[in-house]
Amino acid sequence: MPAAAVLASPWAHPLDRGQERAVKRDAVLRAAAQLFNEHGYHATSLAMVAERLQVTKPTLYYYIHNKEEILFECVRLGLELLRSAIAGAAASGGTAVDKLEAAMHEYALIVTCDFGMCLIRVGEDPLAPAARKQLRRLKAELDHEFRALIEQGFAEGSIARCDPKLAAFTLAGALSWIGRWYDPEGELGAADVAQQSIAILMNGLAPRGRRAAATPR
Repeated sequence: MPAAAVLASPWAHPLDRGQERAVKRDAVLRAAAQLFNEHGYHATSLAMVAERLQVTKPTLYYYIHNKEEILFECVRLGLELLRSAIAGAAASGGTAVDKLEAAMHEYALIVTCDFGMCLIRVGEDPLAPAARKQLRRLKAELDHEFRALIEQGFAEGSIARCDPKLAAFTLAGALSWIGRWYDPEGELGAADVAQQSIAILMNGLAPRGRRAAATPR
């Protein structure tokens, strides 16, 4: 769901009892992620989350304990979405560079949506040390997945050799930053932003004939 989309409250319609709690908890997290993205973590209150969902503030406590738990879950979900996308690309067919581009495309799309954008705009810094440590461990696993695709490209010759750590940080950093500046109501949609950004990252800015001369030695 794009960050600017209006969230329909699941409290407005009856749900099957078996799925009710999961759906409503997801709605709480998604509404909070949208508000964190719009106003920042510290400026967002649980009362604002309740108002967006058209429920009372006490209702929220059936699904979450506090605002810190909400942020932890929003960031964790953003990371899990990215990990799943990269793992899925890695398991698909094609060369390593094909897989890397597919992973980058999904990465760019995810950071334009609620949980992915919350991961980028807010992150784990407001949380307690133990929670930060847990989320940063997930980030390290995400970096490892990205780096593994790059190193596979070295082995098969589809990616030019470079420092794989620096390459992974550069690609992930550039794609992550989309989550900070992307405007759902701007001229370009998320898919266009992803496509053009990846083309720049993979092909560079110099004309093809000048790339070799422009490469530092």
